Amino acid sequence: MQNETPLVLIQLDRLQSLINPVINKLDIIEKRITKKQPNTKGYYRNKDLKDKFGLSPNTIIKYRENNTIPYTTIGDVYLYPISKIDEILNKNSNY
Repeated sequence: MQNETPLVLIQLDRLQSLINPVINKLDIIEKRITKKQPNTKGYYRNKDLKDKFGLSPNTIIKYRENNTIPYTTIGDVYLYPISKIDEILNKNSNY
C-alpha cells in the first residue's frame, strides 16, 4: 500500500480560490463555443471585410464591380449584408 496518495485537508475558501479561475476560464470557452451567429440583419463595412476576411481594398472593389458580393450604399459608405455574405461563404464551403 505504498502507492496510496495521502489525504490532504484544505479550507473551503482556499479551494474556491483555486477552482474559481478554472470555472471562469471554462465559462469564457463555453461562451465562445456557443456564440450565436452574428446578427443576420447587420452589415459589414469595408473595414470589417478587411479585418475579418483579409481582403484588400482593391479586392473588395473588384468583388463589388463583378457582383461577387452584394452591397448597398448610404452616401459614400458601402454596406455588405452579413446574412448574404454568410450564404456565399456557406455555398462555397468545402465542408
